Amino acid sequence: MAATRPLLRIVVNVVLDGALAALAVPLARWLAAPAAPLAEAAWLPLAGAACLLLAGLPFRLSLQYWRFAGIGDLMGVAGASVLAALLMRLLQAAAGAPPASPAEPAILALVMLVLLGAPRVLYRRLQFRYPGTAEASEGDAALLVGAGEDADLVLRALAGDRRKPFRVVGLLAQGSRQTGRRIQGHPILGSLEDAPAVLDRLKAEDRLPDLLVVATPDLAGPPLAALLEQADRHGLMVRRAPRPTALDPATRLPNPQRRLELKPVAIEDLLNRPQVPLDRDGMARLIQGRRVIVTGAGGTIGSELARQVAALGPDLLVLLDNGEYALWQIDTELGENHPQVPRRAIIADIRDEARVRAIFETLRPELVFHAAALKHVPMVEANPLEGLLTNVAGTRHVADAARAAGALAMVLISTDKAVNPTSVMGASKRLAEMYCQALDIAARNAGTGMRCVTVRFGNVLGSTGSVVPLFQRQLERGGPLTVTHPDMQRYFMTVREAVGLVLQASVLGAAGDAGRGDALAADGGIFVLDMGKPVKIVDLARQMIRLAGLRPDVDVEIRFTSLRPGEKLYEELFHGKEPPVATGYEGLLMANPRTADPAIVGRAIEEIAAACRGGQVRLALTLLGRLVPEFEHNADGSVGTARA
Repeated sequence: MAATRPLLRIVVNVVLDGALAALAVPLARWLAAPAAPLAEAAWLPLAGAACLLLAGLPFRLSLQYWRFAGIGDLMGVAGASVLAALLMRLLQAAAGAPPASPAEPAILALVMLVLLGAPRVLYRRLQFRYPGTAEASEGDAALLVGAGEDADLVLRALAGDRRKPFRVVGLLAQGSRQTGRRIQGHPILGSLEDAPAVLDRLKAEDRLPDLLVVATPDLAGPPLAALLEQADRHGLMVRRAPRPTALDPATRLPNPQRRLELKPVAIEDLLNRPQVPLDRDGMARLIQGRRVIVTGAGGTIGSELARQVAALGPDLLVLLDNGEYALWQIDTELGENHPQVPRRAIIADIRDEARVRAIFETLRPELVFHAAALKHVPMVEANPLEGLLTNVAGTRHVADAARAAGALAMVLISTDKAVNPTSVMGASKRLAEMYCQALDIAARNAGTGMRCVTVRFGNVLGSTGSVVPLFQRQLERGGPLTVTHPDMQRYFMTVREAVGLVLQASVLGAAGDAGRGDALAADGGIFVLDMGKPVKIVDLARQMIRLAGLRPDVDVEIRFTSLRPGEKLYEELFHGKEPPVATGYEGLLMANPRTADPAIVGRAIEEIAAACRGGQVRLALTLLGRLVPEFEHNADGSVGTARA
């Protein structure tokens, strides 16, 4: 039965097209010469139908879906009409039946085009406008925001969705020149900058929509934040339509299986960080065909490093972590996405020097990305000895083992909290930086040996233990959202962007090709990612509440607590006396903090590790303070301001 349905539809198409073509012949003859008798040409309608069906074969006229008719289908109708009119003229000439007028063939082609094309357009229009469900008029009223092309695609996709998740009452364009015009019958009420006035006018007219739908995927940063603010002022929700690439012609069909799914605006969209061009070829040359170890591979940074490294085709990718579940997750993911890449998943603690050395001696890595660390400031404050053993002694174990195994380069992932640190975590990372700086200077001076590349950056959105997942959990519970201080600021970037720039810095540092920055790197320079402008945490909290369709301080409370142990209000990427130096690569800067002799730093690390193993907290912190004199410990969170 199902197999006969397509054939039945083709037969119906043939009958309808033939009947319309037959009707077109006397109608065209009458229009060409109203006084000419029609009875003399009684055989011509059947001939017209035959000519049309014959002319329609190269244009596949009988295979068209009327309800899906588009411009291409109408062009086929036009071609078939012209060809049918020419065939009719030849048939008349052969039969000795002259046309009623010299214009009759042209008129016949036009009449056929109208009679064949109009039902197709009307049927499609009826299918889209009257889908036969009550939902078409009951969906939420929405203003569509974005460029004309994007809005057109969304409107077409909406027309093909029988659920009608929303109904468009107007549009906000990105440019002011479009105001007053229409797209698919919907008026453009103003530009994005006119949003406050447009929403105020609609409210006064009691026509305020229920939500704003962002059609343009590139709308981000301050313009998007301003739109969210206006939506918040009027109690409107803001949602994103799918990207234009997802709105292919198939999604525009009135098929109940196809749906136009709206998504919440992502917090990353508000950062408005431009895409930085990266040297992908240089990364491939660095990674491809080499043995690579990623420590801390189960963490946020480590797992993204593993993903991007795997995509570059290493000879062997070693995933090292002390957490079984996190390691299993990334290993499984890479097995699914990059099955061709040889890999090893190894459970190990970087504080175990013998274990680390044995792994490196066996696998002989050529590149080491060291992301393993304890990074949560309050947790390290509560467990300072563990933080020092992991971040300081563990980094030395990895660096020494990598150098002994003949590695080409080691890349240390550091943090902005290492600058003028007020926490044990920050000071421990600064000491780790110093050791890697010292090793790199020694290798440069000797002209041989492992290069140590240190990369410093701020917070990544969504990382384990960061503020964004915390706010999300608090929102799910209905609030409140807890912020330590109204003036708290942090730098943010996405994890993918951060890791991409880490790999870029690795290319420059390992190859010794950082331009002007390379001269500083010879003196222990540190690569610093350009984090843009810092973000107030309270503003981030307000934005996340708005993105959830709620109102800050009305639907969800924002509660201020106090600075926690080790925290400071403002993070810094550079010490006060180390001005940033451009590297010649967008997104990467160079810092040149003070360095020390590797032997001196190494002995101090041994003393700190011994104090940690002996449970001597005060001694360990005293030794740390001697090596990092700028360490101003905010041990109880009472320090209200920080040097910036």
